[in-house]
Amino acid sequence: MTTTALVALNSPYPFWQLSDRHAGHLRSAFPDVRFRLAQEQDVPVEIRTADVYFGWSFDAEWLKSSPRLRWTATPSAGIDHWPVTTLDTAGITLTRGYGYHGRPMAEHAIGLLLGFSRGLFTSARLQPRSVWWKDELADSFFDLYGETLTIVGCGSVGIRLAEVARAFGMHVMGVRRNAPSSEPGGIEWVPSHRVREALPRSRAVVNLLPATDETHGFFDENTFKACRPGTVFINLGRASTVDHDALLDALDQGPLVGAALDVQPHKPPALDDPLRRHPRIVLTPKSAVFSHTYMDEAVAFFIDNLRLFLAGQPLNGAVTPTHGGTHDPH
Repeated sequence: MTTTALVALNSPYPFWQLSDRHAGHLRSAFPDVRFRLAQEQDVPVEIRTADVYFGWSFDAEWLKSSPRLRWTATPSAGIDHWPVTTLDTAGITLTRGYGYHGRPMAEHAIGLLLGFSRGLFTSARLQPRSVWWKDELADSFFDLYGETLTIVGCGSVGIRLAEVARAFGMHVMGVRRNAPSSEPGGIEWVPSHRVREALPRSRAVVNLLPATDETHGFFDENTFKACRPGTVFINLGRASTVDHDALLDALDQGPLVGAALDVQPHKPPALDDPLRRHPRIVLTPKSAVFSHTYMDEAVAFFIDNLRLFLAGQPLNGAVTPTHGGTHDPH
């Protein structure tokens, strides 16, 4: 029986869309696979004959009309909105993408860190209302060279960020449940239960934690209090991992001097949201993973996995309910 792959990768942003070029690449790589391209609203009908589904999201209700489905794949690193347990119970494999999110997210994190360290955000804030703000920058800038960056939830994205941070002369601590079996050089690994021992040494903290029951509110009042005075906090993980009231207190009362949030509890935050209006918070609209090469790399990852699938071999990025929230977030 011919394998049918249903692809629903629609987005208002061209770099997250499956283009005609990508579709042609898939078809030329697998002439014996029937590829069907669909808008998400058409998936409930189109999925009836699909063996494989490749898309941004999946509704558990679709399983009622997908008797042939054996594998669902998403290019996203995050799968906290996917019905992981339901798919697993139905015997359907779920895979997430990884590896290609690291470069744009590392660039984003370093850009935010430079914005604070070099006073770029301060300059942007003061230039419309201050005659000359050199003294303010002289009192607030800091060097990255010789400072310590702690990456909490340090997976493949964190390892890429560590490479860039070390190029600036920073020492990097990577926090995760278990250190990798083959440890990348240049990272001091810290188990997650000892994170509050690492924070007092850090000038900057980047949060890459996924959304799980274990990580909910991970950055709370006590965690922020453990930070060194003058710390910058950057969240590129999930909003649920941060107690935002505690974050505001840490900015107003110390020890934080600035925060950058690529994710917020509400999208978009209200115009009067304290996170939007705080003078030392920079918000970005979940844009850390913006990249003009994103779909090229996502399709290449899917092609490698499709070859494995057709050969009956284990797939890369397979997710199970026991670690369903673990990812390098986007």
